[in-house]
Amino acid sequence: MIHGIGGSSAERELSEIRPWTDCAPAPDEQEYAARMERARQLTRDCGADAVLVGAGESLRYFTGIPWGETERLVAMLLPVTGTPILFAPNFERGTLEADLAIEADLRLWEEDENPAAMIAAALGDIGADTLAIDPAMSFLFVDRIARAAPSCSVCAAGPVIDGCRMFKSSVELALLQQAKSMTLEVHRRAAKILRPGIRASEVARFLDAAHRAIGAPGGNSFVIVQFGRATAYPHGLPGDGELAEDDLVLIDTGCRVHGYHSDITRTYAFGTPTDEQRTIWELEREAQYAAFEAVEPGKPCEAVDAAARAVIEKAGLGPDYQLPGLPHRTGHGIGLAIHEPAYLVRGDTTPLAPGMCFSNEPMIVVPDRFGVRLEDHFHVTETGAQWFTEPSPSIDRPFG
Repeated sequence: MIHGIGGSSAERELSEIRPWTDCAPAPDEQEYAARMERARQLTRDCGADAVLVGAGESLRYFTGIPWGETERLVAMLLPVTGTPILFAPNFERGTLEADLAIEADLRLWEEDENPAAMIAAALGDIGADTLAIDPAMSFLFVDRIARAAPSCSVCAAGPVIDGCRMFKSSVELALLQQAKSMTLEVHRRAAKILRPGIRASEVARFLDAAHRAIGAPGGNSFVIVQFGRATAYPHGLPGDGELAEDDLVLIDTGCRVHGYHSDITRTYAFGTPTDEQRTIWELEREAQYAAFEAVEPGKPCEAVDAAARAVIEKAGLGPDYQLPGLPHRTGHGIGLAIHEPAYLVRGDTTPLAPGMCFSNEPMIVVPDRFGVRLEDHFHVTETGAQWFTEPSPSIDRPFG
């Protein structure tokens, strides 16, 4: 018997959810100042005079502006000394000032003006000879800026931006913890609403409503609900699956808290698992723990992936990405982006260091039949790793 699966309804579970009370504080002025100072130092270290950050997660990280990139250029120019300069459409002034969390020189452009030329002029104002550009900025903008400022050499700002965002502060860790704790509670309640014939779309709608009820204003940041054979495909199959007795259930979902992501997966049986499903589930859990135990500051990220694969290959699966086995990396960095550097995968030799945060999800796939993914997250400490959420204890008690 699987404990905590089925027996309730969406209405009942939603009525019992209360808004999260242990809320982590948003980044404050001191937090943003520390990020700016770190970015300035890393910009100097890479030999540039300024860094240009485009709209997206990195702009939010440095300024609080939660805008995505569009065809209209929005960016921050951060000199190694002096005030940050923000470029945005003039008609967005009110929204910009409401979102902006730092002091900045606003240089706003009208629809018939060329913002690339304005950036070139600003580079001249600060005497910049070398500009580090956000690697996430579209080539369209990079090319226009390079053409507008031909005397200024450009380089990729990956070492600057990743060198800041990969290492989470205590403020960021608290926000990540809240998001993940909220999502795990949503998972637990979603399992209770399962019944024969329920559609994946109905479960997805419940997850969204539950995330909103518990305190995530945007609801699901993403959602994957898979039943039966669809669990053999890491991101599912087209269509709206219908749950049947003894199906495996795989739910992968998350939310955002002040932009910081959760991303948790649980796999369990709706009914009685087969002996093979139980064996694969327990092997998945062993691989997940092996990855966690392999975390040690100074070791390369790829060592964590290797530890999970060693468990799976010892059981006769794989090797490498062959199926049955593990078809993808063991984990990814997470923060303001759901997938961000560094990565727990062969070839990523980035040294593990305190403050780095990762998913741990060495999924095992039995082709065209079923798959098991258990995904929790951890952050690197001075001595090893610390879970944000405790892993699922057993296939019979997936939520303890």
